[in-house]
Parts: sequence; structure tokens; C-alpha cells
Amino acid sequence: MSPTGPVAYQYVTLRCVPRVDREEFLNVGVVVYAQAHDYLDAAWHVDRERLAALDPGLDLDRVCEALETVRGVCAGDAAAGAAAGHPLSQRFGFLKAPRSTVLQPGPVHGGLTRDPARQLEHLLERLVR
Repeated sequence: MSPTGPVAYQYVTLRCVPRVDREEFLNVGVVVYAQAHDYLDAAWHVDRERLAALDPGLDLDRVCEALETVRGVCAGDAAAGAAAGHPLSQRFGFLKAPRSTVLQPGPVHGGLTRDPARQLEHLLERLVR
């Protein structure tokens, strides 16, 4: 049974950091986790022109593939790797863990929502697009 009132959720913004040494980044996605709704999902949008301005040599197709892998982990798709086989809370823990790659999660934030999917779209619009 799904909760009727607002529930707590957590989210991380996914950042593309083309040159880790320069620490410049562009937000490219969001991951939302709401335990009470058994909800974990990601949405992304890559502004190719803006990323190319940060690093013209960046392989943008690989960035998009990495973002699709994040969505696969959220969905529990075995093709996304071993992390996809774990419970939702552990998958979110994997996705929010700091890393020094081209695709990095920002800090964890939280809030309350009645509809995690709608919140994901709202955050994507506000923080990425």
C-alpha cells in the first residue's frame, strides 16, 4: 500500500566533469530515491553544446551511455552491472557515492513529496535543463 501523505525522499544531481583537474562541471541528471514508495529512478538531459564548450574532446556518447547505466541500476537491469541486483537503498548508496570520474554525484539533498516521479521531473527541469 502506497502512502497517502507526503513522504521523505533523497536526491543527488549528476554532474559531468569533463576535466577532473579543472573541477568544472555541468549538471546532466538527477537520481531520486523515496523508500516509502519503493522508488528509485534517474532522469537526464545532456546539453552537448555546453559540454563541448568545457571540453571539445569529450566523448559525449560515452557520457550518455554512463547516464543510461545509472538508469539501468535504478531499474535493476542486470546489464547495468552487479549494483543493479541489490535492494533499492543499496543501489542509491552506490549511485550517490563520491567518485572521481567524468560522471559524479553531487551532495545528497532531501525533501517531502507525494509523487516521486513528478518530483524527479521537477528537479530535472530546475537543476539540469
